[in-house]
Amino acid sequence: MSFPLYISKRLIFSKKDSKFISFISGISITGIALGVATLIIALSILNGFERTITNKIVDFDSHIQIASYTGLLKDYNLILPVLKEKLYPYAENVNPFVSQLAIISSKTTKDGISIKGIRPEDNWKGVREDIIQGKLELKDDQVLPSIIIGKKLADKLMVKVGDKVTVFALNKNKIPSAENMPNIQKFIIAGIFESGMAAYDDLVAYTNLNTAQRLFNTNDNISGYDIRVNDISKIDSLADYLTNHLSYPYAVRSIYQIHRNIFTWIELQKKPIPIVLGLIIIVAVFNIIGTLLMIVLEKTNAVGILKSLGASRKQIISIFVYQGCYLAIAGILIGNVIAFILTWLQYRYKLISIPSSVYFMSSVPIFISPQNFLIVSVITFALCIVASLMPSYIASKIQPVSTLRFN
Repeated sequence: MSFPLYISKRLIFSKKDSKFISFISGISITGIALGVATLIIALSILNGFERTITNKIVDFDSHIQIASYTGLLKDYNLILPVLKEKLYPYAENVNPFVSQLAIISSKTTKDGISIKGIRPEDNWKGVREDIIQGKLELKDDQVLPSIIIGKKLADKLMVKVGDKVTVFALNKNKIPSAENMPNIQKFIIAGIFESGMAAYDDLVAYTNLNTAQRLFNTNDNISGYDIRVNDISKIDSLADYLTNHLSYPYAVRSIYQIHRNIFTWIELQKKPIPIVLGLIIIVAVFNIIGTLLMIVLEKTNAVGILKSLGASRKQIISIFVYQGCYLAIAGILIGNVIAFILTWLQYRYKLISIPSSVYFMSSVPIFISPQNFLIVSVITFALCIVASLMPSYIASKIQPVSTLRFN
């Protein structure tokens, strides 16, 4: 063990230390710990929001959506293999769908919804995993086909799995008239899903693609294609590629364009993070400086004795830098532990709930990333060490004669 480290350890753990200095050191460690914990929790929540919203939107929609400027797309059975070939090997799924607005009615009430017709053989992972009652069964029965609805909509209609509902839909998406009566179809509820996002749980229902085509009288036409890619970094480039290679009436939009308001909101939430980080670092720096200056004043006599015994300025600086390291490490470790415990509790037990109609989810989302803990810890430690240099330099300038006179 080096001489400066040995002396620093004795000063830190000495039982004869001033209680006042120990109290100030405790405040400094607490300040660093709270700052570190606050920043890690903030980053974990922001990352959680981004990942949760992105995953849920993708699971229920897609990375890229191809729709039509005219409302419907023809010959999807011929176009589908061409799209898969163009997107190979980046497309994970290319799923055709039919989607239009309708009115759903139970025995007690009515509500407006968006019905989405999908193929049972396609991969709709999000809907399947979020089923809380029943199952994802898209039975195409001309008399009583099945439908999947969200939990909020089911509560509003006061229905459960196995109940029957009636759907009213525009014929060919045209205004009803004596010659163009709306289509009416009874459905049986096969499943109820809960995504935690009001935009889906309250407004979207799923049925078989063939059933939706008959309901809306679209013949063999579809509303568009949902495309899921295997690398999200390719979303924008693939969307541009499809835009350049698909002519009118095809309209290509990425998830970032469809839900621009959501992703803009997430990015806006991230912008204050550098400011918050700066403020927390300033607090930590002043804590370190103030604490070490107090220690220097308290240990002036000890510094004078060390210098009179031959300790160099470099060794004196090292002694107090080591003390700064101790304060920083103690604060960072405690802050990491606090942040991990609080984020894990929220992740595991969903202690803090939020209105899903505003935030697209029912509880505060958390993404526990080792990277957040590491980045915050490293930056805080580096700046704490820099902050400890000024008091250490002051301590190294103390003259032995001055300490005797001071006493």
